[in-house]
Amino acid sequence: MAPASSSKYAKYVWIILFTPLLLVFLVVGLTAWGLFGELPTFEELENPNSSLASEVYSADAKTLGKYYIQNRVNIHYHDLSPNLVNALKATEDVRFEEHSGVDIKGLMRVFVKTIVLQQDAGGGSTLTQQLAKNLFPRENMNKAKLILRKIKEWIIAVKLERNYTKQEILAMYLNTVEFGNNAFGIKSAATTYFGKQPSEVKIEEAALLIGLLQAPSRYNPVRNPESATFRRNTVIGQLAKYRFISEEQKDSLLRLPIQLNFRQEGHTEGLAQYFRETLRQDLLRWCKEHKKADGSNYNLYRDGLRIYTTIDTRMQRYAEEAVKQHLAELQKTFYDHWKGRVAWADQPQIIDDAMKRSERYRIMKDSGATEAVIRKAFNKKVEMKVFTWKGERDTLLSPLDSIKHYKMFYQTGFMAMEPQTGYVRAWVGGNDYKYFQYDHVKEGKRQVGSTFKPFLYTLAMQEGYSPCYEVPNVPVTIVDQAGVPWTPSNSDGKYGGMLSLKEALAESINCISAYLMKQFGPEPVVQVARKMGITSPIEPFPSIALGTADVSVFEMVAAYSTFANKGVYTEPQYILRIEDKNGVVLQDFVPRKVEAISEETAYLMLDLMKGVTLFGTGARLRGSKYGFTNPIAGKTGTTQNNSDGWFMGITPELVGGAWAGCEDRSVHFRTTQLGQGANVALPIWGLFMKKVYADPTLNYSKGDFEKPEKPLGVELDCNKYKNPVQQQNGGDEFGI
Repeated sequence: MAPASSSKYAKYVWIILFTPLLLVFLVVGLTAWGLFGELPTFEELENPNSSLASEVYSADAKTLGKYYIQNRVNIHYHDLSPNLVNALKATEDVRFEEHSGVDIKGLMRVFVKTIVLQQDAGGGSTLTQQLAKNLFPRENMNKAKLILRKIKEWIIAVKLERNYTKQEILAMYLNTVEFGNNAFGIKSAATTYFGKQPSEVKIEEAALLIGLLQAPSRYNPVRNPESATFRRNTVIGQLAKYRFISEEQKDSLLRLPIQLNFRQEGHTEGLAQYFRETLRQDLLRWCKEHKKADGSNYNLYRDGLRIYTTIDTRMQRYAEEAVKQHLAELQKTFYDHWKGRVAWADQPQIIDDAMKRSERYRIMKDSGATEAVIRKAFNKKVEMKVFTWKGERDTLLSPLDSIKHYKMFYQTGFMAMEPQTGYVRAWVGGNDYKYFQYDHVKEGKRQVGSTFKPFLYTLAMQEGYSPCYEVPNVPVTIVDQAGVPWTPSNSDGKYGGMLSLKEALAESINCISAYLMKQFGPEPVVQVARKMGITSPIEPFPSIALGTADVSVFEMVAAYSTFANKGVYTEPQYILRIEDKNGVVLQDFVPRKVEAISEETAYLMLDLMKGVTLFGTGARLRGSKYGFTNPIAGKTGTTQNNSDGWFMGITPELVGGAWAGCEDRSVHFRTTQLGQGANVALPIWGLFMKKVYADPTLNYSKGDFEKPEKPLGVELDCNKYKNPVQQQNGGDEFGI
């Protein structure tokens, strides 16, 4: 009886031991078959539903910025520093290379220590299981559902291990995790905390980043440096424990303080903020017009697009530095100029109008506040930050005074592009995107003044005039179609004598422009401007000869590039191509090109505009401040009352244009000496080009413009037109 009883007892023991295991296998099998809900397909494993930031790249392979809901950009294993890989394994899953997604030994350790010995054994999840959880996040669920969810994660982990290499899984994990401060994924984290690529981080930096994974807020090195140091040192200890580093290295690393290069990425940070905003609007339109394979539209903020642009970060930096350097100096001059006076004394309503356009006024008005209450609030001082050229400043100021503060700032728009390719290399839309979000390159349009005159002179060259053709410098009256006479005066008030067209354009003589306008009429001039890329409205009145039309910097730079590109207009291009998250090219961009004027006409105009920088209104470029000796064609522009100042500069390989003026046209310098384009806009171009030429890596030539292959139909040496008597007397008759 004893042996039978013993055998029966052993049978029950085996049943008790194996029944739970059988139940586990049964539940796992049924879960795998989908009885408790569908599991992710292989396609879903390959394309998890996680938001990826779209990245903008410069022409010199730098990241200009990102558009995102979550600041996440995927990287590959080869982009990772070994220090990150080692720190992750040592801290989260030291047996990562040995298991197949589920670590049985780890689970048994957790079971024995937690259930049997009632000790804290830590988690039993592998990196692959954690990846499964990150890719397909848990919802709020009860204990039974949580157990089923855990089993699903085991199955997903095994699937991941079967379909991906260990290296791919490790990279995928680091792409999915959050590091705090709006940094999702290791690439964003390395950039945010250390200003580095993931391949560049040191051991102690890797330890800090991996340490953040346990609790990004608690171990935030910016807000909680002591906790962050403790956690970093714990990771360093793990590295030593599992012999990724020596004890000597550990002791040395533990003594190091945390050294961050923290910069939380945002749209108002970094280079080319105005450009990136214009690009964002273009990309949103592109996404509406282009669909993915599943039929849905691309999403700029989720789909991880890669946008390759023509902007060069070196030149962009030089442009921003030039703007800051010049406008800081100009602003001081402007303040001194108006010291003790009110710049808008003649038009006080501009302050009242600005108040009524403000967001604060609109909100108060919509809430039912009376005009008296609103005005009282606008006159009450409050703490605020304001922009200055010496940096952001905390101050106590009323909202009304802050409006006045910003009305006094000179604004600018600057763009530089290569005339042959149309590639836009630099774009500065204003002073500071955080405080002045209106883009003065493409969105803003201001009166162009005398920078419009080259379109008139272009027509004259097309019609057979020579740069040496001489015209009397006397007032000219034109009667328009409505019978209204127009007689422009010269800005310097001087008249008399004969001037060649080259001299007249160099000195920006209005009477000579009126003379040419009388010969041709406004309509043909408008047609020339249109062929050269000016799309803004231009009323065909004689006064357009002096630049009464409102045009953008973007249009003007493109139009002037036609002269340097042998008469071919090239549409400005700032997007090269768009790729999807996998690097598949979705669209290549090619600029539109149109033969606008003849090659000879373009060359004659370059010769005319060289005079501007040699002996005309732009001659200060030859002075000691800039020291240019190379061939430069250009044109200054100054509008009525000095409200707008322009300078357009042309070299064989680069064309740039600058506008400067205050937000309201009624706020300006009172004298042309201070308010002219040569003083308010030209220095931006000069400082920029000086930096460009000083950078040997950019390799821009200082050579002359290339002559047309065919012989010119006119002589450019004006002395050859003069007879001996004229040469002796300086030439005061017509030369043709």
